Amino acid sequence: MATEIKLPSLGDGIDSADVLEIFVSEGEVVKKDQGLMELETDKATVTVPSPVAGTIVKLNMKAGDTLAVGAVFALIEAAAGASASPPVAKAPPPVAPAQPVAPAAPVAPAAPVAPAAPVAQSPAAPVVQRPAPPAPVATTPVAPAPVAPAPVTSAPVPILPAAAVEDDISYEGVIPAGPAIRRFAREVGVDLSSVVGTGEGGRINRDDVLAVVRQGQQAARTATTSHSTGLSASAATTAATAMASSKPTPASPGTAASDDYGPVRIEKMTKIRKMISAQMHRSWTNVPRVTNFDDADVTDLEIFRQSSKDDYAARGVKLTTMPFLIKAVATSLRHHPSMNASIDSENEQIIYKDYVSIGIAVDTERGLVVPTLKNVDRMSIPDIAQALSELSTRVRNNDFGVNDLRGGTFTISNLGAIGGTYSTPIVNVPEVAILLVGRTRRMPIVMEDDSIKPRSMMPLSLAYDHRLVDGGTAARFLNDIIMYLEAPSRLLLAI
Repeated sequence: MATEIKLPSLGDGIDSADVLEIFVSEGEVVKKDQGLMELETDKATVTVPSPVAGTIVKLNMKAGDTLAVGAVFALIEAAAGASASPPVAKAPPPVAPAQPVAPAAPVAPAAPVAPAAPVAQSPAAPVVQRPAPPAPVATTPVAPAPVAPAPVTSAPVPILPAAAVEDDISYEGVIPAGPAIRRFAREVGVDLSSVVGTGEGGRINRDDVLAVVRQGQQAARTATTSHSTGLSASAATTAATAMASSKPTPASPGTAASDDYGPVRIEKMTKIRKMISAQMHRSWTNVPRVTNFDDADVTDLEIFRQSSKDDYAARGVKLTTMPFLIKAVATSLRHHPSMNASIDSENEQIIYKDYVSIGIAVDTERGLVVPTLKNVDRMSIPDIAQALSELSTRVRNNDFGVNDLRGGTFTISNLGAIGGTYSTPIVNVPEVAILLVGRTRRMPIVMEDDSIKPRSMMPLSLAYDHRLVDGGTAARFLNDIIMYLEAPSRLLLAI
């Protein structure tokens, strides 16, 4: 009897998700916990695993669909031998005919027939699907050699290392690559089925995809050279074919169409883009914002940071200015409660937060993501540097959950990493303020003794909700941040 597979809970407040990619097809045999599809929620992507092993009878979704939590998206027939499916991963590599006989007792009589007609049994046995996907091609030719001693019961034991390949590789049509790599391949226009993985167990990594892109670019150059030097048409055609197969240049997003003035491309808004749009509209229509601009002289801070960065680098942490800025903001928030609060308009209340959790706006390929550093006011600068490094790595690898994006009381947006000085950031409601940091630049500054010296100046833009935060409060808050940045010793001793 087919088992209904329902979309599980994806986190508090999430009632639906968009289907980004489907990893399986109808009629395919899957293992328990094998990834079935990749979903996109408000700000994160998740892979939905199969709760049972068996054969997919029906798929009730397609890429681009929006699924509600609890919706039945697939039917899986758990065959009588389904429980034996996972162990089969240990048997397949060299002994295709003999392996299925070992786990399934009723099929024992088929063992002798295997050596006599190995080719006939191969198509029928699901095990043959396994040799194709593994990346190392050398393994396939080696397989025939052990076939002779295969009938021996001990044969599967020496083959176990081959079974160390990722479980999802053991099934035909399943490409051994994680969600982040799949997305990257789509963006650069590379077909993963043509990529040879060099990772553990033949898994495809980012470098493998980039290698295909480079091959395509080389093929393009070869094709151009062939044309300019008058090489044979067949050589040029071969190079052009190689270039086309690797698709190194991503096509413009969306579906081709046209309007009254010319060609256009239409693309459905992603879940993330819809959420960003709704959040920005909510902020724009409800928050009367004001922005204060100022500069912090971080010359001494830079000297202090440069003298310490090698110590951090030895521990694998890149010490930037951000940990100091985060600490300065967190400490200042403690002294200005109204900057660390939110407005409950429905109940006409102000909610002051006794915890400080700062969201760090990150510009990703999928859109703006704001993961949160929890209770950052209780952390030391080394702790913040370590946590920020780990958080950045997780965001780059798309390895974070919905809870990582929640609970913030204040947001910092670092525009300086890209370029620019001042801007008017949008308050991330229900928070009441956001600080945007521009690129630090060297400027001539008039000192107290009227001398002019080159100093490193960090531009700061503080936007705030004027319903709760008054101009004087915002100015004092920004002055405190500047004070801590200009005197690192105060920051280290601050309470």
